[in-house]
Amino acid sequence: MLVGLVVTLPAVALTSTPDQLDAGSVKWLTVSGIGNVAGLLIVYAALRIERVGIVAPITSTEGAVAAAIAAAAGEAIGGGTGLALGVIVVGVVLAGLVGEQNEERHDRRGALLALVSAGLFGMGLYATGRVGADLTVTWAVLPARVVGVVAVTLPLALTSRLRLTWRALPLVVASGLAEVVGFASFAAGARHGIAVTAVLASQFAAVAAVGAYVLFGERLGRVQLTGVAMILAGVAALSALRV
Repeated sequence: MLVGLVVTLPAVALTSTPDQLDAGSVKWLTVSGIGNVAGLLIVYAALRIERVGIVAPITSTEGAVAAAIAAAAGEAIGGGTGLALGVIVVGVVLAGLVGEQNEERHDRRGALLALVSAGLFGMGLYATGRVGADLTVTWAVLPARVVGVVAVTLPLALTSRLRLTWRALPLVVASGLAEVVGFASFAAGARHGIAVTAVLASQFAAVAAVGAYVLFGERLGRVQLTGVAMILAGVAALSALRV
């Protein structure tokens, strides 16, 4: 969040205050920032007590949550588009599943926390999409960075718990930059439809699974391969419908 804020603030400072910045925009800016940061904190709490293979697929339904909110708010979604989005959502969940060799007992609290984080992420995505439609992309990216620095970075720094090794620094910087670019891309895409953009943007579980296979030689199970295939089919169908 600190890296993202350092990158985003100059861009915001170089642009004039949008004429559309009113009480309604401030509301969505607030929901965007709190939803994303609270979702991150809760998903990390879930990972402390439950396995990644359970937490990640549940959390990756954030796009479906945002799409459902958009539909409830009146965004038109055709039958074919809705079916393609449903296939992609199922594929994302399957691709994020991680096989386990043991039969450890599960902590239901972890799954519940992951479900809460998916809801918060979904609300944050929808709010970011609303902000991106009314304000510039830089303003849409700003809220989560501000809330994250104020609520997480500063308290850690003031209590001398903000520690970062040189080995981790490049990963932290890359993560911060990637998140800014990702949110900016989502905000720009959401101007053409929040539901479709949110579902397509939630494919991080599938991307991570394929990336682990390509970069680190991790094997993909049959369920994960099925999920990736469903995503590809859903995206192809969605692209055909949107042409």
